[in-house]
Amino acid sequence: MDVREFEDLIDRLGEDISQWPAEQRQAATDLLASSPEAERLLSEARLVREALSSPPVRAPAGLASRILAAANRLTPDDATTASADAHQPG
Repeated sequence: MDVREFEDLIDRLGEDISQWPAEQRQAATDLLASSPEAERLLSEARLVREALSSPPVRAPAGLASRILAAANRLTPDDATTASADAHQPG
């Protein structure tokens, strides 16, 4: 097994190698023992799974209302300045 095939198997079967068919599991274990790139791919796949399985980030209560209220208080000149400021690098 090479790193490309290993990456394909992670994409298709997931990062939990213990759930892979025995032949592929053994080949993956052998590759992981000799390839830092394979270890990196496995680590990244685990991080992605953890990120996707963690609870969603929620905005604080009332945030949307506060943003809308602040936007409604802006004069047309303030809105133009704020828009220009947001587009400047920096």
